[in-house]
Amino acid sequence: MQVRTVDVSNRRAVQALVQEASGGERVDVLVNNAGGVLGQVGRPVEEISQDDWHALFRVNVDGAFYFSQAVAPIMKARGAGRIVNISSGAGVGVSLTGVQAYASAKAAQIGLTRQLAHELGAWGITVNSVAPGFVRSNPTTERQWESYGEDGQRRLIENIALKRLGSPEDIAHAVLFFASEYAGWVTGQVLSVDGGK
Repeated sequence: MQVRTVDVSNRRAVQALVQEASGGERVDVLVNNAGGVLGQVGRPVEEISQDDWHALFRVNVDGAFYFSQAVAPIMKARGAGRIVNISSGAGVGVSLTGVQAYASAKAAQIGLTRQLAHELGAWGITVNSVAPGFVRSNPTTERQWESYGEDGQRRLIENIALKRLGSPEDIAHAVLFFASEYAGWVTGQVLSVDGGK
């Protein structure tokens, strides 16, 4: 397995990575998983700078767009492909983070999912989105979890139908479904993987 690092907000870098990885010949599945709050925390709307606002759109929306744009001709040539965007419960509801740009960017990513599904469907390409609930999967979510304190953590879990937090595996299983033949007639959809809210 090879690993590469790329700035997802740099269109040329994304195109070069896709070309290198595919040889211009084959991409079966694209999972747009880059995103997050980039260390931002919830603040009043009047305190949000233009740079902070745009930074979250660059990583959460532009990156998904650039990668989808780069793989589209390759998938079209094969007449098949799967694109799965990792959105967030914040894109379909209110963000637990309180970060306006994050919630807005994830909602925009869902709009992109639906639009691309209609554009690319004629070539056998499906485009879907997974909207995870709260998953402790990285330093940012760990800090967020700790910030709730014992009472807040208990309330969060009590508001989940299954009475537990999600795991990275829960999200991966949803991605695998969308990438599989079982989802061959599913496109433009958002699957909330949140334990039931």
